[in-house]
Amino acid sequence: MTKLSVLDQSPIRSGATPADALSDTLALAEHVDRLGYHRYWLAEHHSSNGLAGAAPEIMIPQVAGRTHGIRVGSGGVMLSHYSPLKVAEAFRTIETLFPGRIDLGIGRAPGSDHITDQALQTGPGASGPEHYPVQVRDMMGYLAGSLPEDHPFANVRAQPAGPTVPDVWMLGSSDQSASLAAYFGVPFSFAHFIVAEGGPEAVAAYRENYRPSESWPEPIANIGVFAIAADTEDDAERLMKCRDLSSVRQRTGRAGPVPSVEEAETYEYTPQEEALRRYNRQRCIWGTGEQVRDGLLELGQLYDIDEFIVLTICPTLEARLRSYELLADAFELEARDVTASAAE
Repeated sequence: MTKLSVLDQSPIRSGATPADALSDTLALAEHVDRLGYHRYWLAEHHSSNGLAGAAPEIMIPQVAGRTHGIRVGSGGVMLSHYSPLKVAEAFRTIETLFPGRIDLGIGRAPGSDHITDQALQTGPGASGPEHYPVQVRDMMGYLAGSLPEDHPFANVRAQPAGPTVPDVWMLGSSDQSASLAAYFGVPFSFAHFIVAEGGPEAVAAYRENYRPSESWPEPIANIGVFAIAADTEDDAERLMKCRDLSSVRQRTGRAGPVPSVEEAETYEYTPQEEALRRYNRQRCIWGTGEQVRDGLLELGQLYDIDEFIVLTICPTLEARLRSYELLADAFELEARDVTASAAE
């Protein structure tokens, strides 16, 4: 059975504030919970003029507290910035508050520019990317209370202790991330919306090299996909023009709020920008709900997966809510009775 999930970067709409973007996140989470989506992941970006999602560990309990059946997690925490113990304790706390509903997705991308990357750590001289596998090992050890006896922090305990731990997911857009997920025996989410090339091969290699773990005896994978659904093809095309301009600006160092339809339709691309716009579209799916469904299913066959983490960014909250609603209808998701859930 196909599962639909959500990746939310808390985009800032043109004319809106970062506070509005976080308010949009809460409204969208409640909406897709009712629609029957499987999980809701919150991204981490720093020092961005276009994305307000800087602290998923804070937004996750806010979303979980306003929803009822949907799983909630990070998509993801950029572990390379942080102490593995601190990440383990933060997510043990969230898991204690919402047992059985929390995902801890981790990644190693900076989620920022180089200077911000340094500011998030200890300044120049912080640990390099070669230390990331050790950070993953230690974080998982703290979560499960399973650090080896010869580890220098073997007697340190991540609190609050409890009978359950968050589900750990490895996020990435390369074969290196796939290899790490296979080695540690955890689920893997490939970011197709970032890099389409080599994705199916990376997921296949993850499965081929998977080392079964106690929590995950079999490999589990999904993909993150950018998609927009609208009532008509023309409406979807207009919304995609906003995504076009936003992506071009982001990839040329001019990131900012999501442009309006009017701004996007009147923008004049240089030849280089036009080439980039066309290239970026290769990773996107847009159209009516049925067209987006068909595009996702075709992509699912290519990757051999049945869960899509859908990233949708629109110039208005209403268009974004409608996009997820049309997609839920096209896949015939079973709606949740959140009133009954709240009363239990």
